Amino acid sequence: MRGLLIGQLEHVIPHIFKTPACDGTFFRCSEAFVRKFVKRALNWSIRASTRAGRKIPPNSDEILRCAFFRIAYTVKHEDIPSSLMANSDQTQVVLAQGLNITYAPTNSKQVTTIGSDKKWAFTVLITLTNDGKLLPYQSIYKGSTGASLPSKDCRSMSDAKSAGFLFELSMTSTYWSMQATMRHFVDTVLAPHFKQVKLQEKLPPSQCSLWLIDCWSVHCSAEFLVWMAEHHPTIIILFVPAGLTGLFQPCDVGFQRLFKHSLKLSSHHDIVQEVLGQLRDGTAVKDVKIDTTLKVLRDRTVQWLWTAFNALGKVDIVKKVNNICIHYINHLTD
Repeated sequence: MRGLLIGQLEHVIPHIFKTPACDGTFFRCSEAFVRKFVKRALNWSIRASTRAGRKIPPNSDEILRCAFFRIAYTVKHEDIPSSLMANSDQTQVVLAQGLNITYAPTNSKQVTTIGSDKKWAFTVLITLTNDGKLLPYQSIYKGSTGASLPSKDCRSMSDAKSAGFLFELSMTSTYWSMQATMRHFVDTVLAPHFKQVKLQEKLPPSQCSLWLIDCWSVHCSAEFLVWMAEHHPTIIILFVPAGLTGLFQPCDVGFQRLFKHSLKLSSHHDIVQEVLGQLRDGTAVKDVKIDTTLKVLRDRTVQWLWTAFNALGKVDIVKKVNNICIHYINHLTD
C-alpha cells in the first residue's frame, strides 16, 4: 500500500521527494502519514469486497465502439423505431435474502446469520425496451415437477400471472434458462410485445425489431439462432460484447442493482412481519423462529417480483437506465 501511494505521489508531486528540507533530510512516507493521507485526503477505509473484479479487455473502448456502430447501422438500415428495441438479461436471485453481517458478542469465533447456509436460488430474465417499458419477468426454478414452482395460491400469483409473468421449470439440475425456456419467452413475451407495438404504430408485419442480449452459450448457439431465424425472422439479434455487459448492457448497468435492492427490501419486510406476528401471538422473544424452508421462501418470491415490477416498471426509471449507457456511448463516439 505504501509503495503504491509513493508511486502516485511521485507522479503527481515528484519535487517533494527530491527537494531537501532545511535540515537536509528528504520527505518519506511514514505509516502515520499514509494512514492520515488515506483517511483525510482520499476518504478511503478498509472495506470487504462486494464483487469480483471485472476482467475488462484493454481495447474495450474500441470493441464497444464497433458494437455501437453495429447497432446504429442496423437501426438505420432497417428503420427500427425506439419502441421496437429491447434488451434482456438474466440474473440470479437467492431465496434467502439478507446480509452476511450481524450483531454478535465481541471476540466471537463463529458467527452465523439467518439463511446464510442456504444456497437456493432461481433465475429471472428481465427485459427493458428502449422507449421505457419493463416487460413481464420470466422466472426459472430448478426442478422438473410442479412442486418445484411457487404455489398457485401464494401472494400476488394471480396478479403476476395476469401481467404475463412466466414461472418455468428448468427441467435440469440447475436453475438457469435453457433452449426451451428461451424459446418460450420469445414466443410468449417478446414476439407478442413487438407485434402489439407494430399494430399500435401501424407498422407492417415485416417491420424488423432489435433484441440486444449477452454472449451466453444458449444465446449464441446455432440451435437457438437457427430457430429464431425460422420462427421470428423479423427479430434481429445483436450481442453485447463478452465481458463488457457492465458497461454496455442497460439491464446490467443500471437496473439489476435496483431490482435486487427491491427484492431485499421485500424479504426484510416478510421477516419483520413474521417476527411481529409471533410476538403478537405471545411467543417469547427467545422462542421466535424464522421459517427458512424452501417452500416458504420460494412462495415469497412471487410477491417480491410483483413489488419490484410495480416499483421499477415506470417509464422514467427505465429510460434513465438506458440513458446511462447512452452517456457512455457518447464518450466513445466523441
